[in-house]
Amino acid sequence: MGYVAPSTGRVIRAVLFDTFGSVVDWRSGVAREVSVFAARHHVELDEWAFADAWRSRYQPSMEPVRSGAREFVPLDVLHRENLLVTLTEFGLDPTGIHDAEIDALNTAWERLDPWPDSVEGLRVLGEQVIVGPLSNANLALLLHMAQRARLPWTVIVGSDATRAYKPDPRAYRNVAEMLRLEPGEVMLAAAHNGDLRAAGTAGLATAFFARPTEHGPAQTTDLRAEGTWDVVCDDIVDLARRIAEPGAARG
Repeated sequence: MGYVAPSTGRVIRAVLFDTFGSVVDWRSGVAREVSVFAARHHVELDEWAFADAWRSRYQPSMEPVRSGAREFVPLDVLHRENLLVTLTEFGLDPTGIHDAEIDALNTAWERLDPWPDSVEGLRVLGEQVIVGPLSNANLALLLHMAQRARLPWTVIVGSDATRAYKPDPRAYRNVAEMLRLEPGEVMLAAAHNGDLRAAGTAGLATAFFARPTEHGPAQTTDLRAEGTWDVVCDDIVDLARRIAEPGAARG
């Protein structure tokens, strides 16, 4: 029969994942690419601080789209706009840097390493249910990331298809509709309690696992489950086991 989510009463047919931070380590990957960029341009900067500053503009830049004040644009566009502001903040003049160089640095988000359990966990889970990203990233970004990191998704739906950014309920429901599934047949798996709250409100089942160093060694957020999620697990390998063995899901 398969795993039945207590919150929805439905058999789970797809487990979709928040991606940045939950499946891949964005901070280390972006810092690495920034370090290479800085060395090539003979400038000194703190690559970790730069990565954090660039990421800090992620949610605020999507808010005008969510509110309807701005038409939808892909995350690649927002990332590039945020990059230009971050370069200026760190004392670099973007007008003095070739567009091709900026574009290349902007694709740092495609060259992120998976967490150690991600590839194997997704592979095992993909033998049981549909697995894919439920991310604010656009399709091209997610595809290139998956190719490099060897993420064994069985489907990829980008935000440029759903035309909505999380935590807008449409971001969750539109993916389910595209897969011809009811929201309750879809589970969001994430290392972010806020994302799971929004997914649950939109009618999805939920699974939590912590990534305690996503934001660095001093991280204070999302260190533990803060809601009554359907599954609370150690990592994606553990999640695959719990979906396969429903009696273990609430452990």
